[in-house]
Amino acid sequence: MIAEVNGLVKKYPSFTLSDVSFSLDRGRITGFIGRNGAGKTTTIKSMLNLVRPDSGKVSFFGLPLSGHEAEIKQRIGYSSGTISWYPRKKIRDIVRSVKSFYEAWDDTAYRRYRDLFAIDEAKTPLQLSEGMKVKLNLLLALSHKAEVLILDEPTSGLDPFSRNELLEIFADLKNEGVAVFFSTHIISDIEKCADDILYISRGRIAAAATKEDFVRQYSEEGETLEDTMLRMEGGAAHA
Repeated sequence: MIAEVNGLVKKYPSFTLSDVSFSLDRGRITGFIGRNGAGKTTTIKSMLNLVRPDSGKVSFFGLPLSGHEAEIKQRIGYSSGTISWYPRKKIRDIVRSVKSFYEAWDDTAYRRYRDLFAIDEAKTPLQLSEGMKVKLNLLLALSHKAEVLILDEPTSGLDPFSRNELLEIFADLKNEGVAVFFSTHIISDIEKCADDILYISRGRIAAAATKEDFVRQYSEEGETLEDTMLRMEGGAAHA
């Protein structure tokens, strides 16, 4: 395994992330699903020490995040569905700043994704649509030879064509041995590309399985994956 999460707990006044555990493997795409407020973003931010969990352990490449954070973050890519760069700074200047932090920055990969996403380096984030802001965030995450990609709602704000384009990129990265972990509420994206499904409900992991095993265990005859999720979530809401 390339990443492992054990017993994550994070308590807020109105929400608790409870004993979240799972692992990620090289060359696998894991879809992280659950309704809004279920704990997806809290889990992801805890994995990256962007929020401090109350307990639990996170490791990457066999190294604990605690004590090896700088080293580990050279080898992983993170993107959220939003962007918080300086809104009036030109993209080429943002890229120059970000590039300086990564020892393995790959200019060839950067140019390839820049052209694929049609990013205009002369523009500022303020001039970008919401979908293009997502693409800029992904461009930076994909340009430093990351071995693990952790993406929070990466298809948010993208049109269907751009979403399919991104899912194809996931498949290419998987073939290169990259572990892709992405949260989404768009179940069709999971159906198209995920190898594994991690389902969180009300702060707890409700299911963790390959996509095939998930369907075998939880879907009823004739159900789509979205039908299954809606039924399971409905049951969770009344539990």
